[in-house]
Amino acid sequence: MQTAVGSMPDFMTGSKGYNDNKDGVHMMGTTIMAVSFDGGVILGADSRTSTGSYVANRVSDKLTSVASNIYCCRSGSAADTQAISDIVRYYLDVHAMESSKNPRVKTAAHLFRDMCYKNKDRLMAGIICAGYDEIDGGSVYSISIGGSLVKQDYSIGGSGSTYVYGYCDANYKPNMSKEDCKAFTARAIAHAMARDGSSGGVIRLVTIDKDGVSRDFIAGDQLPYNLE
Repeated sequence: MQTAVGSMPDFMTGSKGYNDNKDGVHMMGTTIMAVSFDGGVILGADSRTSTGSYVANRVSDKLTSVASNIYCCRSGSAADTQAISDIVRYYLDVHAMESSKNPRVKTAAHLFRDMCYKNKDRLMAGIICAGYDEIDGGSVYSISIGGSLVKQDYSIGGSGSTYVYGYCDANYKPNMSKEDCKAFTARAIAHAMARDGSSGGVIRLVTIDKDGVSRDFIAGDQLPYNLE
């Protein structure tokens, strides 16, 4: 059907279309995940950061250290989550200097909760806080957009999480070994990346236990899609 002169389609004028995306907010349209195992936790995330329909960064790092024994997974606005994680890291550094001990994961999670809840009308930040401490062992806390806090055996978040709830419910087992937990996390994220257009790139993994922190990287052409 022809378009009359003077009434160009929206996608050409920019009134609703592609031109608006260049001014969009950098969003971590994301798949993030944290799982507790017998002795620690595994955190994982994809690496795609988007601005509207554009991919602004293919290899961003959404797993952020807030203490030597605690990491967070970030979803939502990249700027908001970076600012929140920086503030929580500052408070935990002060806490560690005063107590001469590593902070508890519970402490970090409540700091995230307070920041997100008190600024819920200004922030778009979904956080998963996970780590290891001598009192609670491996712990996973989910802080949703709006500031609610829930402790869970495993937590998934971001736009890609909607595609893998069934997979995670069917395959999660309490007290998995470290290697089984790492494989479970990587496969769940890989399946979410395959279905969600806002998730992609590579998979980054962080393991935290009594021995410290180790990081792993799975390239985009080596993603574990198989269900064996």
